[in-house]
Formats: sequence, C-alpha cells, structure tokens
Amino acid sequence: MQDIAEQLLAWHTSGRSFAVATVVGVTGSAPRDPGAALAVDADGEAIGSVSGGCVEGAVYELCRAAIESGEPVLERFGYSDEDAFAVGLTCGGVLDVFVQPVRPGADPALDAGIALIADGTPVALARVVAGPAGLLGATVAVTADTHHGLLSPAPSVAAPLDRAVVAEARAMLDAGRTGRLVLGLDGRPCDEHGQGTVTLFVESYVPAPRMLVFGAIDFAAAVVRIGKFLGYDVTVCDARPVFATERRFPEADRVVVDWPHRYLDTQLDRLDGRTVLCVLTHDAKFDLPLLERALRLPVGYIGAMGSRRTHRDREAGLRAAGLTDAEIARLRSPIGLDLGARTPEETAVSVAAEIVAHRRGGSCLPLSAGSGPIHHDLAQDPAAAEADRGTAAARRARKPHAA
Repeated sequence: MQDIAEQLLAWHTSGRSFAVATVVGVTGSAPRDPGAALAVDADGEAIGSVSGGCVEGAVYELCRAAIESGEPVLERFGYSDEDAFAVGLTCGGVLDVFVQPVRPGADPALDAGIALIADGTPVALARVVAGPAGLLGATVAVTADTHHGLLSPAPSVAAPLDRAVVAEARAMLDAGRTGRLVLGLDGRPCDEHGQGTVTLFVESYVPAPRMLVFGAIDFAAAVVRIGKFLGYDVTVCDARPVFATERRFPEADRVVVDWPHRYLDTQLDRLDGRTVLCVLTHDAKFDLPLLERALRLPVGYIGAMGSRRTHRDREAGLRAAGLTDAEIARLRSPIGLDLGARTPEETAVSVAAEIVAHRRGGSCLPLSAGSGPIHHDLAQDPAAAEADRGTAAARRARKPHAA
C-alpha cells in the first residue's frame, strides 16, 4: 500500500470512498509478496496490483462490492484443477487477499494510519483479517511511541489483546517486517489461527532503504537511475565538486561534496541492514578510508568497482589497516554479476542484479538451469515447496503428450 499511498491520500482527503485489496498470505509460487495492494475508488478507478494480472479482474469486482456493502472480506485465489482458465493463479500458487472498504471519517485509526503513511512517518498497520465476528477489518495504527485504535470498544475486556497487538506490531515496525500475526483472545501468540484466535496482517511502512553511491563518475549515473527504479533513496558522494553536481545526477535524492569516509561518519544513525553502499571511485585514497569504516558497519551490501588487481591491492591495504578476513569477505569486489557488461547501463544492471540476489538469497544462475522454487523464500518452507512441486506435477500430467 505504500506504493499507492499518495493516491490513497488524495482520495481520502477529497472524502471519496474506496476499497483496498491487500495480499495477506502466499503459498507456493505467486507473482507478488504479502503487502502488495490494489485499490479501487467509488468511481471505478483502479491503482496498484495484487497479482501482476492473474486475478486482477476478480479482485477489482470484490473491491467494487466492498465499497457498496461496506463489509470487508478475505478471499483465497489458487489454481483451478477443473479449469485452467478459471479465476486463479496458473503459476500454481495461492493468494489470500483481504479487501477492506475505506470511508473517510468512519475509522479514526485507519484514517490516522493512512495519514502517517503519506507523511512518511514510520508506522505499522495491524488489521484483523480473520477472527471473531465484529472484529474483521478492525485496525490499530502503531508508531514507535504511540498508537491509534483498539480492537474492541470495551477496553477493559480487550486490554490484554490490544497490549499484545501494539507490542508485537511495534517490534515488527522496528525490524521493518510485514506479515501475519496470530494471537489468542488473551493476547498470547498462537502457532496457527482457529477458534478463539485473532489473525492480523501487520504492514510496516518505513522510509525507503538507502543507497550510497561513492564516486561521481558516468557509471554512477546509471547506478543512480537503477537504484531509484528499485525503490532506494539514493545519495551520490564525491570529494570533487566539479563532478558531484545535481545537474549530472538529476535523479539522485541528494548530491554531497565531501570525502567519502567523512560523509559516512555523519550518517551512522541513518544506516541499517537494508543500506547499500556502492564504491565506484576505484581510487585508493578515497576507497581505503571509506571501506575500512564501512566493512565494520551492519549494512546490507558493500560493493566496490575495480579490476581484480585493484581488488588484491585493496585487500592488502585493508589487512594493513587491521581488518579481519571475515570483515574483508563482506566486500563484493569486483562489484556486480558476470553479465559481460560493457556500458555504464549494462554495468548498472549487473550491480543491481547482485544487490537483489544478495538480498533475496538468489543463486545468480539462469532460472532455466534449475528445478527448485523460483522464489527462494520457499526453500525455507518445505511444506510450501512440496505443495508448489505437487501443483506443477499436476499441471504437467494434464498436458497432452506430443504425438
């Protein structure tokens, strides 16, 4: 929903009713992750996506119906064994989609949550997607130091559950996590939903992850463009004012003229495990002081441009500076995947591919070379992976054999 928050705020501000369909569960191979959203307003305008096209039409109609009825609904979409062209996911996965109507002014907690998202304030929206009658769609908006909304109009009864929801949602917000949360009515965590439980979908809205690009060269311009495409907040930093200009990097969120290591020292409180550092200067006087600091920070990815000889010299310099082998091993150098890239744009694709693979646990092999799950998080869920394989086998069995 964060991707479509600006339009939602416009609808909300104008007093226009709308419905938001959110992916709250995924099993097997599916095109979108939990949190993907499609919204439809009272005039029928649609924004966003929940499936990349597989079930968009059906979800659109659910949104229109929810606007009319004012009632939320949880719907499951999956591959149809009886009819491959039925509404379903022909890739074999299963999507749970929660559709919630929004009438501005009707739910103060949801109103507050939408305003916080649009304002850029970190917030977690905890919405009930399954549970006792009357709770479906109930929302609690949680920030680092406050919250809006309760799950029950009788606080004395719901106090343990509300306290648990706020505490769990705040922990998920702190980690930047989005996902399901199942609690008993007494507020205790449960392994699976059922009678006497409440299932919530918690969406954490945090600022965009940061990409710091050091070295204002032509390759940097292409990396900036693809970094913005991937959703990063991008900074370009170079000590040379003639190169570090906004005119040369119009798509960067900021361009800083400073020595790279000195600028990094000013950003320590704004770096986290999602932060990406791309060191493109391949000049030892800039690189070594920067990497000496960076490789000791809890950031997500550090890559440095340069030849293999440059990398060997760089490693020697880092060891001389006192870095351990484990710290040096965090460095991706030469930066990027081996795509045979030549141009700045091709090189940027190579760098972006390595960043995505590192973040998602990809093998960097062609998909056609493997037979396992396309989405690597399935490898952590044997049951889901087995279901995916079984569905794929069933589809193959239904295909006519070649003559």
